[in-house]
Amino acid sequence: MVEEGKLNIREATAQDVPAITRIYNGYVLNSVASFEVEAVAEDEMLRRMQVVMPAYPYLVAEVDGEVAGYCYAHPWKERPAYCHTLETTIYLSPAHTGRGIGRLLMERLIAGCRALPGCHALVACITAENEASCALHRRLGFGQVSCFRAVGRKFERWLDVVDYELLL
Repeated sequence: MVEEGKLNIREATAQDVPAITRIYNGYVLNSVASFEVEAVAEDEMLRRMQVVMPAYPYLVAEVDGEVAGYCYAHPWKERPAYCHTLETTIYLSPAHTGRGIGRLLMERLIAGCRALPGCHALVACITAENEASCALHRRLGFGQVSCFRAVGRKFERWLDVVDYELLL
């Protein structure tokens, strides 16, 4: 486990873009955790962050001053009837997994979402074989509500997606 004194969870800033992009692109290029297939440029990552940050929590976890991971919430769907539901996203640097950082980040994100006026539900869409993320979400009280078989294709493989939900 990470020592509390060495961990700092805070709102993301534009200065975090290089680290966030590096962490995310590791998953894009080397795993099925993200269904993107090409690396994202830093300017595109900044654009994506700027869409989310004014209205929703976007957090980074630092360990000894290094960005160890990040998470954020964003609208789940565009239709007005879904406006009370947010989707959550979390990525950790591989060097910092298995130390409780993901749990602490998500706990802070959930608290931030609870504080948003009208936020009622959180949804996490996870590649089914990403057991670490599924287990994290179950530990946080999310329940699996769906399984979509073979809906994504990456690295010449068909992939299942599971949705987890937490009612606030």
